[in-house]
Amino acid sequence: MSRKIYHWLMPIAWVYGLVVRLRNKLFDMNWLRQNTYDLPVICVGNLAVGGTGKTPYTEYLVRLLQSNGLNVATLSRGYKRRSKGYILSTAQSDVRQIGDEPYQIKYKFPRMRVAVDENRCHGIEELLKLKNPQVDAVLLDDAFQHRYVKAGLNILLTDCHRLICDDELLPAGKLREPEEGKFRAHIVIVTKCPDGMKPADFSFITKRLQLHPSQHLYFSKYRYRMLQPLFPTLINAHNAITPLVGDEQVLLVTGIASPRMLLREVKSYTRHVRLLRFNDHHHFNHHDLEQMKQMFLEMEEWRRLVITTEKDATRLLHHPELDDALKPYIYVLPIDIEILQNQQEIFNQNIIDYVRTNPRDSRLHKKKHAYAS
Repeated sequence: MSRKIYHWLMPIAWVYGLVVRLRNKLFDMNWLRQNTYDLPVICVGNLAVGGTGKTPYTEYLVRLLQSNGLNVATLSRGYKRRSKGYILSTAQSDVRQIGDEPYQIKYKFPRMRVAVDENRCHGIEELLKLKNPQVDAVLLDDAFQHRYVKAGLNILLTDCHRLICDDELLPAGKLREPEEGKFRAHIVIVTKCPDGMKPADFSFITKRLQLHPSQHLYFSKYRYRMLQPLFPTLINAHNAITPLVGDEQVLLVTGIASPRMLLREVKSYTRHVRLLRFNDHHHFNHHDLEQMKQMFLEMEEWRRLVITTEKDATRLLHHPELDDALKPYIYVLPIDIEILQNQQEIFNQNIIDYVRTNPRDSRLHKKKHAYAS
């Protein structure tokens, strides 16, 4: 399991770690106040900066809770959005207003409440005011370090290829806080596991993570679905490319933290792949789109296409400078999550059990009875 550590930055990382440990200690000692709420709050986060794939897991939980009749809402800060404060997304919200990941969720679940707010406490309080229907549970996306909210269920993700136990604090590594922060998690999920993992591999990682016996550990992998056109109304028989058959000329456009697995997946279908890579959450500008168009035109005309991620697609979908000639050739590769070791039903039940045993207003109901007695 490879890692890239800048040893000459370790003194700065040590000072950073001291500050973060002090902050966590103040929360642990209740010197800094944590807020709890009268509904189930599930936090999906990580200790590292980017790359663990939080949004697909948030979407998995949305589907799970909705399929059990619950009205779930998501709340995040809306990273790299061009707005401030609390915003409850609508059909008119765009990616610059709420951020690419909230927009992706709203696009896929149009009837769901999707909100953004830098102040998660304020955001939850606003969601609690909503009626017809009221919110039954809140999913906090990327809020593991936002300790002013005390989530009832903390889910921590760690990349199989860069485990938290193999990393260092910023800026020497990618950790936002020391490894011992993992003990705040109720559930830990190892993400992006490769195919063909053996029992010895699972056992080795389990020992390396050194979790408490009360914590639940799961392993998972991505399952890529069939390509979907970004502009389906523009597709015709000439440029319909699903599924890949092996001789396509592909321009893979990514603005995600780690495109390694995506590149490997696309190359498993065709060896004619060119990668155009940008930073995570990158907002495409005129030069980027011209570069994309030029690289596309340089490929052989027959069966050429552009493939991108769901997150990147949110920033391309309504971009005013995206060339109309490119649109029929842009495809999105969706992702599903699979829990390994035949643990999917157990994982699902853990989530449902938490929500069912901590329904909205349950603490308020108990307080009323206490006062009555």
